Amino acid sequence: MHGDSCMSIHVFEWKMKHIIILGDGMADEPCRELGGLTPLEAADTPALDELARRGRNGLLATVPCGFAPGSEIAHLSLLGYNLSEVFEGRGTLEAASMGIDIAPDEMAMRCNLICIAQDGTIKNHSAGHISGKEAAELIKTLNDTLGDGRAEFFPGVSYRHLLKIKQGDKRISCTPPHDVPGHPASEEMVRADTPEAQPTADYINSLIMRSQKVLANHPVNLKRIAEGKDPANSIWPWSPGYKPAMKSMGELFGVREGYVISAVDLIMGIGVYAGLKPILVEGATGLYDTNYEGKLEAALDALRNGADFVFLHIEASDEAGHEGDALLKKKTIENLDHRVVRQLLNALKDFKEEVGVALLPDHPTPCNIRTHSSDPVPFVIMRSDVEPDSVDKYSEKDALKGAYGLLRNDEFIKEFLKK
Repeated sequence: MHGDSCMSIHVFEWKMKHIIILGDGMADEPCRELGGLTPLEAADTPALDELARRGRNGLLATVPCGFAPGSEIAHLSLLGYNLSEVFEGRGTLEAASMGIDIAPDEMAMRCNLICIAQDGTIKNHSAGHISGKEAAELIKTLNDTLGDGRAEFFPGVSYRHLLKIKQGDKRISCTPPHDVPGHPASEEMVRADTPEAQPTADYINSLIMRSQKVLANHPVNLKRIAEGKDPANSIWPWSPGYKPAMKSMGELFGVREGYVISAVDLIMGIGVYAGLKPILVEGATGLYDTNYEGKLEAALDALRNGADFVFLHIEASDEAGHEGDALLKKKTIENLDHRVVRQLLNALKDFKEEVGVALLPDHPTPCNIRTHSSDPVPFVIMRSDVEPDSVDKYSEKDALKGAYGLLRNDEFIKEFLKK
């Protein structure tokens, strides 16, 4: 089955409710620490395996040719959007989640707080997973000192923040910091793709260098260093774009009342542009210690109270992959299995209405390379009108045997939300 990449409006009269559980970055490669198994293969996942047995399995290519394997690309793709038509950078999507408007003369960018080691290499993309409270202090200081009427900084969650630039030219190349741990920061600075964009590249690079001077002796960082933690000693803006024009999932697929649940501004922003209502869950961190039970309960409450579609996003496995920690990634997958999927399957036994369930990652985040890859991801769809296949375990290798084979573009979402 090969879907048309052109978007069209479908009027569906659904017979059931739907929930997608997205284990961000969950797919992987064989890991030495796990005896040559992937974290999915090594993890204890009876609920994921039950879902695979009761559903139909396959692989989904979530990263179209010509696009980098970022979460923004993969999520838009798996939700059925034509990337060439709608993608305008990660920052604009996160701005929507934060309730920040992007004016026609503004460019928005994701702005990480990162840690640069003493030798000038990027130690990590997250400033040691700095807390939101600490980060907010740093971002306020940066806006007070570097916000010059052209640049404006907005605090987000943990290391993830927003930078708006007036009259910015998005024809620049920016390296996501999670792609280059251990690389010299000076070799990964912003580059202009056209001569006209050179002033924008120069301006952003000057902000990076000036931020390092501002952050070097900030009390928050001095305290972190004294406690043996990584300092947030530089900003790192990337993924520039203008305000996107996206049709809602209601217009595209007939979603009447949909919700998005995530601890990540990017995913919430995609949901907002897709016409989904965001649900904030206390204790949702985006890390291994996130409130799994609270996020599931929020999803179940939405399904019980009128929602016909819920997108439940859990970030923990992706962060473990970026840290290169295969054992932690295995643990996050087991948490997803025991504390989300098992409880979901138990709860659905008492639902009066049928609920279709889909499970998948957005992209692999292999621990061996500590960044995203473009490889297809395993998925399973469980619906009463979809005949199960012979697959009895949820993993990258087992999905190869699935009846769906390899799907692309909008084929997954059309199959899941079909009448």
